[in-house]
Amino acid sequence: MPIRHTEQVLKEVINAAQRRLFIVSFVAYQVNSISKALVDAVARGVQIDVLLESSSAHGGKVDHDSAADMRKAVPSARLFAWSAHDHGAVDQYPGVVHAKCAVADGQIAFITSANLTSAAMERNMELGVLVKGGNLPEELHNHLEALIATKILEPVPSGP
Repeated sequence: MPIRHTEQVLKEVINAAQRRLFIVSFVAYQVNSISKALVDAVARGVQIDVLLESSSAHGGKVDHDSAADMRKAVPSARLFAWSAHDHGAVDQYPGVVHAKCAVADGQIAFITSANLTSAAMERNMELGVLVKGGNLPEELHNHLEALIATKILEPVPSGP
């Protein structure tokens, strides 16, 4: 079983995308090589969708505004947040976007423990599974698209 850094595998998925790419992460910051790969994908005509945990300023559970950083790095990416933050009991922890994955064209998927951070890409011990072909990549992408269609994932408004 080959062992590679998370960054290498994620870039493989991004570079494989020809039409559509969906990335899910709790946070995203300080990942210049990933941002460059995403910009290159946009130049190839790839539609990029990104689901991130909302910042605490927008009702989420993370201090860092990853959506703002992603919007600066990849302006054409469609950014989404999980709308379920508002559906928990008042005295109950509402949960967060803890999933991490990337899926390209329904053909290749990377399911991982790694966030989109420099620590996860370069220093942390992370674990992930790369799936090429079969039903799983397409089913994963369809699931993410269904979350958008049913408004469980909502577009992140642009602006400050």
